[in-house]
Amino acid sequence: MLSMVNFILHTWFFSGVSFAFYFILHTCLYAEHKMNIVECRDVKKVYHQGHLAVTALDGITLAIEQGGFVALAGPSGSGKTTLLNIIGGLDRADEGSVTLDGNALGEMSEAMLAELRLRKVGFVFQSFNLIPVLSAVENVEFGMLLQGVPAAERRQRAWAMLDDVGLAGLYHRRPSELSGGQQQRVAVARAIVSDPAIVLADEPTANLDSATGKGLLELMLRMNETKKATFIFSTHDKMVMDFARRLVMLRDGKVVEDTRK
Repeated sequence: MLSMVNFILHTWFFSGVSFAFYFILHTCLYAEHKMNIVECRDVKKVYHQGHLAVTALDGITLAIEQGGFVALAGPSGSGKTTLLNIIGGLDRADEGSVTLDGNALGEMSEAMLAELRLRKVGFVFQSFNLIPVLSAVENVEFGMLLQGVPAAERRQRAWAMLDDVGLAGLYHRRPSELSGGQQQRVAVARAIVSDPAIVLADEPTANLDSATGKGLLELMLRMNETKKATFIFSTHDKMVMDFARRLVMLRDGKVVEDTRK
C-alpha cells in the first residue's frame, strides 16, 4: 500500500505539482497509516490432556495497529488468554506466524524471547503479580533493574510513574498494605514505566469492584493517549469491552467478529 502511495506522490511531484501541495498530501496520507505492532497469521495452538487434544486457537489471523486500545473478548475457553500469551512470547504457536514490533517470535530462542519481553512488553495480570517483599516503588523499579537502568534514574522514573497513576505518597507501602485497586495501579505503573512497545493485560478488572475497575480503565486509556502505549486486553468484562476502541470477539479459537469504534 505505501509503495503505491509513494509512487503516486512522487509521480505528481516530479510532474510539476507544487511542493506545498505535495507536502500536505504526503503528510495527510501518512498520518492515516499506522504500523502494525502485532501480526498473527493462521495461528494454531493445541493442548494435549492425556489422549485428549484441545484446540485453543484454530487459524487466527489478526493485525493490531500501533497505539491501539484493543479487547480480545469471548467466553471461557474461547482462546483469548492463549492468544494474549502467544503475542507476548509467554507461549508458542504450533502453526502459523506471530510478529511483535517487527520480531518474528517463532524464529526466536527462549533467551531471545525473554529479552524481548523485558525490553518490549509490559504485562498486567489478573492477580497483580507484585513481589510481596518489595515496596510499591521497588516493584515498579524491578524491570528497570533487570534492564540495567542506573539506580538514581530508575528511582526517579518509578516515583514519577506512581504519581501519574495516583499513588503519590504510597511509594514505600508493600502490596499487603495496599487495596486491590492500588495494587493493580502499581502493576500498571510497572508495565508502562519502561516505555514498552505494547502492554498486555489479562483480565485486569476481574478482581476489582466496578468503580475501581472503571478508574483503572480510565487510567490505562489516559496512558494510551498520553504515552502512545498500545494496550491489548483479554476479557469477558463488558466494561472493558465498552472502553476498548476495537473489539475482537473469539469463539472456539476463531475470530468471529472484529469491530472498530
